[in-house]
Amino acid sequence: MKTSSMLVLLAIALPGPALAAGDPVAGAKAFKVCSACHIATEAKNKVGPTLQGIVGRPVASVADYKYSPAMTAFGAGKVWDEALLGEYLKAPKTVVKGTKMAYAGVKKDDDLANIIAYLKDPAAGGQ
Repeated sequence: MKTSSMLVLLAIALPGPALAAGDPVAGAKAFKVCSACHIATEAKNKVGPTLQGIVGRPVASVADYKYSPAMTAFGAGKVWDEALLGEYLKAPKTVVKGTKMAYAGVKKDDDLANIIAYLKDPAAGGQ
């Protein structure tokens, strides 16, 4: 087998930067920094929009929340899936220049995977 073919197979076989499954209990703990502005267990807005049911929801779609023009433009045709949440939560101001979100981003990959696991199923986080 040629070296280039082996590299292609290796690239396909090895996991990429996809997030690990995550632990919703650990995610509930890591989410505490987010809870100053967001809630994931109720359809209630705080400084930021509710995050209840965010995984699978269209971006910038909470009807009674006033999103920044940047977030509204960014969200056109997009849905919050695990990959997009991972990208955004890691560097909100880089992904959406002009976002109202003041948070700098989740730095640890484990925390990121855990927060997303919690957002997928807040009840499993014990909150």
